[in-house]
Amino acid sequence: MKALVTGATGFIGSHLTAALIREGLDVSCLVRTTSNLRYLEGLNVKLREGDCTDGQSLVDAVKGVDYVFHLAGLTKACSEEDYYNANVKGTENIVRAVSENNPDIKRFVYLSSLAAAGPSRDGTPLKEDCELMPVSLYGKTKLEGEKIVTAHMDKIPVTVIRPPAVYGPRDGDLLVFFKMVKSGIVPYWGKCYYSFLYVEDLINGIIRSALIKEAEGEIFFMADGNIYSTDDIIAAISDALQRRPVKLNMPKFVMPLLGMLSEKLRGVNIINSDKIKEMKHAYWVCDASKAAAKLKFEPKVKIKEGAKWTADWYRIHKWL
Repeated sequence: MKALVTGATGFIGSHLTAALIREGLDVSCLVRTTSNLRYLEGLNVKLREGDCTDGQSLVDAVKGVDYVFHLAGLTKACSEEDYYNANVKGTENIVRAVSENNPDIKRFVYLSSLAAAGPSRDGTPLKEDCELMPVSLYGKTKLEGEKIVTAHMDKIPVTVIRPPAVYGPRDGDLLVFFKMVKSGIVPYWGKCYYSFLYVEDLINGIIRSALIKEAEGEIFFMADGNIYSTDDIIAAISDALQRRPVKLNMPKFVMPLLGMLSEKLRGVNIINSDKIKEMKHAYWVCDASKAAAKLKFEPKVKIKEGAKWTADWYRIHKWL
């Protein structure tokens, strides 16, 4: 069986690529000329030069593969145009390339996000049939990507995955919060609640969603089954680092200023104006019972041990 992975050089994509190889698949990775290949070094993969924003570069890459895992996209950017080009236009290009050049594909898996659905308004974990109300440009463009993918269900077999916050080794986004805890001061804007998922559990769910017939044409939330408060998350990271930081109370009305300052001082990073739009909401929670029922999705890692394993990896690789 042959698989094509887009976004294979990134955090989640590199873990998926390694897992697919362990499953015995013949894996190709779509990479740009500027891609950093450090996480693919030593893996038995074929590198296919291309870019999802260039539709013509995808034609040969999608031919003859049994599975396409579309993970490429932007989680953070400085402009709406960048989000649109990567998350909407890029998705449109690869879906069209598959539908026109690979009629025998077994599954097209699109990695979306809880951000595409938006936050829960009352704290009830969202289910797949919830009203979709994204609050950020990232979430809105991921939802547009979903709509493009599902519009092609009559031509190719598709599955959409909506994970919440994903963390683990190689994650550069949550690293910011590990560094805050290590510094001894953590900004605190009140108690919020989140679903989380360790990267290896997500990878297992993605692979199951591609292989199981009942997943065709479906959308799935995936999470570890717990709801974590801001305090739970700080405690888990604090235990992993053996530090007890001071919480610096921050009124929510100053958060947009924090996002703008972060962009000016550090460029594109996870603390940005668009992400602040999400952080102002208290309930980023989802219900993974559908994935459990249809896919037998059984996440193994809770945040306490996951944070420890992540912190250990950061230390070993001198990220902390």
